[in-house]
Amino acid sequence: MQTRNKVLDDISQLMTNAMGVAQGAKTEAETAMKSMMDRWLADREFVTREEFDAVRAMAQKAREENETLKARLDALETAKKATTKKK
Repeated sequence: MQTRNKVLDDISQLMTNAMGVAQGAKTEAETAMKSMMDRWLADREFVTREEFDAVRAMAQKAREENETLKARLDALETAKKATTKKK
């Protein structure tokens, strides 16, 4: 009976070690894949989400400034036409 327990303990220890090795291999594979994907994306010159959002905010601000300037220009042209008609 003592021998069976020793064999089962050895098998149990072997399986525990194998699971640890498998977990380590999984982590290593994930790290390698992430690194490879980061390099691939960098080579394609994709922008990050942060860069995209920053440029989008700048474009929105430029649109708003253009609308403000257009409204001022329209007001000036209207005032000029009104002044010209009075003469």
